[in-house]
Amino acid sequence: MKMILGMYVTLMPVILAGILNMVFVKTPVYKKLRSPIDGGQTLKDGKRIFGDNKTWIGFISMIVISVLTAVAWGALCRAAGIEHMNELYSIYSNKILYNALVGAYFGASYMLFELPNSFVKRRIDIEPGKTVNKLFFVIDQIDSLFGVMLILFVTSRIPVWKYFLYIFIGGFTHIAVNLILYRLKIRRNL
Repeated sequence: MKMILGMYVTLMPVILAGILNMVFVKTPVYKKLRSPIDGGQTLKDGKRIFGDNKTWIGFISMIVISVLTAVAWGALCRAAGIEHMNELYSIYSNKILYNALVGAYFGASYMLFELPNSFVKRRIDIEPGKTVNKLFFVIDQIDSLFGVMLILFVTSRIPVWKYFLYIFIGGFTHIAVNLILYRLKIRRNL
């Protein structure tokens, strides 16, 4: 149980960033600045590359929000005396610059690792933001985690088994958070 609690202490900046970014994409500012990463372009098959839901402002906002949550969470860990539970600090010290860098890497990898899934879904005619079966539902919940946990794997040198355990725990958490956001009408689909 202590290990799982430590994993949540470590994952919390990304969990918070994901929630805050989902709230941000509902704002008028987001809607005004919304521009698809693929620029509306299609491939030879006539299908969009990523679709309308992968936007530059969403990509940038996830990085900025991840930096802010990582820095704030690092300060809270220090104040609460729980730094020892956060695997981000197993090798490197809890410093503002380190937290900002890890936050930026978390945000960028989160967004980058969502793109292949969006690309595949466009090829097989799944609408942006939709899921057609259980396989894609699971992939939608864990695609970004592979990137985020890669950053944790590199910065904290966690063992491979723990990398996959983080993906499992993170996927379960992602589903739970999405259900809450759906019920609060912040998220349109599950």
